[in-house]
Formats: sequence, structure tokens, C-alpha cells
Amino acid sequence: MRLLQEAIGSTFAPHCLLHSYKRSFNGFVAKLTETEAKKVSEMEGVISVFPNEELQLHTTRSWDFMGFSEQVERVPSVESDIIVGVFDTGIWPESPSFLDHGYGPPPPKWKGSCEVSLNFSCNNKIIGAQSYRSDGRYPIDDIKGPRDSNGHGTHAASTVAGGLVRQASMLGLGTGTARGGVPSARIAAYKVCWSDTCSGADVLAAFDDAIADGVDIISLSVGPKRPIPNYFNDPIAIGTFHAMRNGILTSSSAGNEGPRPFTLTNFSPWALSVAASTTDRRFLTAVQLGDGRKFNVSQMLKLIQFEKYTNVQHDLKKQQMIQFCLGNSVDRELVKGKIAVCDSIVLPSDVGSLESALGIIMQDGSPKDLTAAFPLPASHLGTQQRPLISSYLNLTRIPTATILKSTELKLEAAPLVASFSSRGPNPTTPDILKPDVIGPGVEILAAWSPIRSPSDAKGDNRKLLFNIISGTSMACPHATAVAAYVKSFHPSWSPAALKSALITTEEIDLGIVFLPLKSNEYDRVKVGLLGLEGSGVDLDLELQSQGEVGPSYVPHL
Repeated sequence: MRLLQEAIGSTFAPHCLLHSYKRSFNGFVAKLTETEAKKVSEMEGVISVFPNEELQLHTTRSWDFMGFSEQVERVPSVESDIIVGVFDTGIWPESPSFLDHGYGPPPPKWKGSCEVSLNFSCNNKIIGAQSYRSDGRYPIDDIKGPRDSNGHGTHAASTVAGGLVRQASMLGLGTGTARGGVPSARIAAYKVCWSDTCSGADVLAAFDDAIADGVDIISLSVGPKRPIPNYFNDPIAIGTFHAMRNGILTSSSAGNEGPRPFTLTNFSPWALSVAASTTDRRFLTAVQLGDGRKFNVSQMLKLIQFEKYTNVQHDLKKQQMIQFCLGNSVDRELVKGKIAVCDSIVLPSDVGSLESALGIIMQDGSPKDLTAAFPLPASHLGTQQRPLISSYLNLTRIPTATILKSTELKLEAAPLVASFSSRGPNPTTPDILKPDVIGPGVEILAAWSPIRSPSDAKGDNRKLLFNIISGTSMACPHATAVAAYVKSFHPSWSPAALKSALITTEEIDLGIVFLPLKSNEYDRVKVGLLGLEGSGVDLDLELQSQGEVGPSYVPHL
């Protein structure tokens, strides 16, 4: 109040003061003219004065980035009858994203069931759950049944149809309202993946059940390790074909083997193939070198670069392993209490002998949109900073650095195709362009299984309700939700009509943006949802146009 009184006088100050901050920091909100604000800013002890900006609630950010705000027009009574089948690693039913407050019973069309297992049950949000393991050999660390011990399936399901969860974040990052694209829709979880494998036979079994159960849309963030050039040998192509024949569109992930061409794995003409893009939000973990500059930090840690400490008696291969911080090649005592500088990417689960370090700085040419959570402070600087760091290490007697707290940045150049996203062209039918669309797939915040740590590293006991991960697996459920949203306005539309709506529309009121991917080149052509009244191109397909299926189709799986 004293500052305000000095600036505008004791008579007016009480009337202009709107709010005072006292509990955690000092400051106030007041109605001031530009002249008065400038006068306050010049007073002793005042750090900054700035206008009161209009803010908004943030989702996992990807839906807002796509123009899919919480206030988007919906038909709740129809949306709540949409059933999304999620083929993945199962689901964590206790997640706040899957609460069923306000839901009635499942729609009459639902014919599925819930595989009740130890401490697992469905509700009116998760209306069905099944698990599949055709060989009967369950990995020792996995949970038998539909419960998700991986986190991947929970993440995908909540991206499609998770309910609104306020103040969701990953350890304080990305704080906002987490929600799915169709938050009122129902979820049927089909656990087809385990920690060791995803079986094609199990995927087909899930398709068989899901079609009979009455799902409306299938989200499949699963694919083969390499392209299968024959549709008749591809269990996913077969499953999606039968789903299409029964009026069910399958949205499938394109794969994470980019940026090389011909790496696309899910490319059947009758399914939606989804590549990954960036959004306008990134998370950055910066590093400050202790080279005499003044930093507003509380701790400086010693740097150690292993090429300087390599034992000359080691052979070249051993030296490279140490320099690249591979496996258990690093001396634990040498790195204890220091920041390790590595000339390659270190996977979070392979920290190994770096466990005793206080941090890791990785410098190599890997793309910047490859992100991961680490069990200790870590930053990926890339190769452009390598000369600076090397010079600093060589010229400083006791080199130090600080790995700063991760922060959130806004990017103007978005969306861009993610570096890891698999590229076309279609290896089997090149005349059919694939992937079909892109969706947000970099640093996506969504629900998580709390029994899996974010890094998978030994000793990482952190438990999260939400996690930030990247991949076409994250892009796929975004496209699934958009298709489900369109279907809520046009319930009778066929899979081909839904697919053409997403691919061919140029302008939409909602501002949703997808990019068609032509071979390994990318045109900045905006496509997206049809308008709510059905404008746009509606391309339906006859069965003959997708290839005749002979009687020997199934036996040749």
C-alpha cells in the first residue's frame, strides 16, 4: 500500500488497489494509468510492473492447439453413446480421467463384457475391458488381466476420451486441464500388448471381439517392427478390413522409424494412418556453464567429460564406450557427485553406472523432438554446443555447470512433422498416399499408470498420475477422437466417409489442422474436420474398390 500511496496519493490508493499478494511473495494488483504504472516501476524495491494479461485454462495443450477448446460445440447425448475401442497395453481404471460421475448405463448397443480380475472392475465410463495372451506365457512383471502396468494404454485412452482433470501435470510440467477429444465418450479397453510383445494373433482376437461388442471407433497405437508388404499377411490390415466392413473406422499409428522413407508400417487403404507432429509447446532443460558469468542458482556441479579420462590401455572400442557412456563402462567413483558429459544419447533405462552422477549432459546429433524423462537431472544439447563445452572443459581448471529446472516454451513454427514419425510412400500400393494425416505426437501430457516410473530406470520410484511422452502412438488417439467427434454429429457415416472428412476438408470453424503426407515430402496444406453441417468432400467406398477377398483369406494369416 505504501508504494501505491506514494505513486497516486493516499486518497486514491485504497480505491485503486484490487488485490495484495502476501503469503508467498510481495506484490499487488491495482488500476493504474500508464503514467502511474511507470512511476511505480521506477520506485526502489520494485522489480517489475506489467499489465494484467488475459489467461486461459490449458489442456494437455494439444487439443487447444488443434482448436478443440473446452467450449467446442458438442452433442453430449450422442457423444456419450460413442464407444471407442482402445487396443493397447490395457487401462488404469482408477485414474481421475476415467471417473464416471454423471454417466448413465452403457448404451443398449454395447454387447461387450468386463474381464473382472484382482482389484479391477469397470464402470460407466470404462464399459468394457479384455486382455489377450494367446500363448499363455505372461511376463513376470506384468499384471494378468486388463490392468495397465505399462502406462501406454492409459495414456492413449485418456487422450481420446478422458474426462476433464483440473491442475493435471507431470511433476509440475504442463499444468492445465487434461482431457480427451471426446470426453463424454465411453471406453472399451483391449489389452493386446505386454512388456515383451504385441502378438498379431491377439490383435486379431481383439478385433474379433470389438466388432461384436459394438464399438464405434478403434484406436490402434500398435504396428509391426517393419512394413509388411502384403495386406493378406498383415494382421492389422486384416483386422482393420473386417472392422471397416462392419462400419467401424480404425485409426492407426504410422510408426516411429522416421525420418527415412518407406518406413511406414500401418498403411492399409481402409484405415486411417496417423503420423506425428509437434505442437506449439515444448519443454526445455537448459544448462549454464560456470565460466565466470553470474548465475542466479544455488548449486554448481563439477563437469567431467570421459574422453579426457579414458585409460590409454583401453582399446578403441572401450574408449568409445566410455566416451559415449554406454552400458556400465563408466567408473562409478569417477562420476560420483559430478555431471557427466556424454557424446551420445543415453536412454533413461540404461543409465547404468551413471547412477552415481548428479546429472547428464548429452551432446550428439539426435533430433531435438526426441524426449524422455530421466531419473536424474539431464539435458540434451546437440552437437552445435559441443565445441563450446569442449573448449570450456579444456581451458577451465575446475569446470562446473548447472542443469536448470525444465521450463515450458511456446513455439511459433508448428505443426511440423516429428523427426521420428515414419514416412511414406505406401510400400504396397504407392498410388494411395500414406500416412493420411498428422496429429500432435510430441510431448503429450495424458494419464499414466502409477506403478510404472517415468524413466524405467532402476531405483526410480516416482509415481505419476500423468506423464509426458512422444510418438505416433500419441498422435493416433488425437485423430481417433476427431473421427469420433465427427461421428457424434453424423452417426450414420461410414468409415470411408469419416476418413474422407478428415483428409479432404480445407477450412473448418474449429481450426483443426492436419497435413497430408506425400511420400517423404510435406506440403503445408491445411485439412481437417468437416463443418458441422456436412460441407466438404464425402467419399464413400464400395467393397470391390478395396480388393476381393477369397475363401483362402483367413487360413493364410
